[in-house]
Amino acid sequence: MSKTNDVSEAKVQEIFNHIAGDYDKVNSLISMGTHRKWRAQATKEINPNIDSILDLCCGTGDWTLEILKQVSTNTKVTALDFSEGMLDIAKQKLQKNNYQDRVDFIQGDAMKLPFEDNTFDAVTIGFGLRNVPDVNTVLSEIYRVTKPGGVLISLDAFKVETPIIKTGWKFYFGKIMPLIGRVFNHNAKDEYEYLNSSVNHFVSILELKKMFEATGFKEVRIKKYIFGSAAMHVGKK
Repeated sequence: MSKTNDVSEAKVQEIFNHIAGDYDKVNSLISMGTHRKWRAQATKEINPNIDSILDLCCGTGDWTLEILKQVSTNTKVTALDFSEGMLDIAKQKLQKNNYQDRVDFIQGDAMKLPFEDNTFDAVTIGFGLRNVPDVNTVLSEIYRVTKPGGVLISLDAFKVETPIIKTGWKFYFGKIMPLIGRVFNHNAKDEYEYLNSSVNHFVSILELKKMFEATGFKEVRIKKYIFGSAAMHVGKK
């Protein structure tokens, strides 16, 4: 296993459990709400009439909710995350929107998915790949549980590479983002510094595309957002 995140799974789980209650508010402030638009656009990559979808690393359920809004009521949606705190928020959010009966929530490990081969027509993973110990292992697991002809859609944050923008973006994520986080949770300094670090130590947009392809995904496409600070990757099995 070649590590892409040196922080242990247990520590990452602890981090997200700690910030779960404030995560949505902070995320909306940091991204100025654009993450919801990205998820809405990314969901359009999914055939709304397919049988089954896995929302992997579902977090507080923002993408799960968007999927449920766009796909057929006959589509089986499964949402998996390893953080109990994040899953609790997701369950509350879907119940508030009357979608609780259309999704199965599972606490599980993206490195060892508890599903049979060729189970899902589509897999989504939003801002989760940079938090796993080894992206290659997770991509292999996703490939295994995806049906032939199925799609993987990933959204994630990346280091800005454009020289003129890079310095300002580094300051924003290194200084401003942790400050915003501490406004909501005074005891979460280390947690929000980790989120910044996870972006800085993650692979590049092009490297992730190559990892998709090395796993076996075909026709891999990229869409960049805000100077390459985020991107969507879409691949087909």
